Amino acid sequence: MKKFLALSLFLGSMIFTVSSVEAKTASENTNNSIQTSMAQQSRYYQNRRYNNQRSVRIVTRNVRRGRQIYRETYRVTYNNRNGRTRTQLISRVRIR
Repeated sequence: MKKFLALSLFLGSMIFTVSSVEAKTASENTNNSIQTSMAQQSRYYQNRRYNNQRSVRIVTRNVRRGRQIYRETYRVTYNNRNGRTRTQLISRVRIR
C-alpha cells in the first residue's frame, strides 16, 4: 500500500511539473515574438530619424537698401532627401 501511494504521488508530481514547464515555454515564445517585433519597430524609427536629418547653416550677409546697410543673418536648412532648402531670416541689424 505504501508503494502504491508513493508511486501515485510521484506520478502526480511529475504530471504537475511537466504541465508547468509547457506553460512557461508557451509564454516565453510569445514574449520573444513581442520583443522581436518591438526591436524591428525601434530599428525602423532609428533609421527614419537618421533619414530625416537636415543640415543647418547660419549665413550672414550685408545688404544695401537705399542709403542704409543692413547685416542680415539667415538660417539655411538643407533637406537631404528631396534637395530642397529652407531660408529663414533670423535678424536684421542696421550698420550705417
